[in-house]
Amino acid sequence: MVQVRLNTEMQEKLERAARRLGWSRSEILREGIRLVEISAGEKAVPRLIGIGMFGGGPSDLSTNKKYLKDLGLKSMGRTRKKPVRGKAK
Repeated sequence: MVQVRLNTEMQEKLERAARRLGWSRSEILREGIRLVEISAGEKAVPRLIGIGMFGGGPSDLSTNKKYLKDLGLKSMGRTRKKPVRGKAK
């Protein structure tokens, strides 16, 4: 058995919900506990996005600066100018 102390505002909310739903106050409180359990259950543990999602790729992707060379240019509508190879004679 559990006893709950509610301030006047919460008591009024509980009474209104019970009348509106046709439930007892105990049923309202049990349902509230059930919903809290669902929303704060084990699945609510935060995860880092992208961890374990990719099975391949270069092993030095996060450390080699050559991969950052053109990063973002395409999304900004730009392209990198290609270097001129050798001089014309």
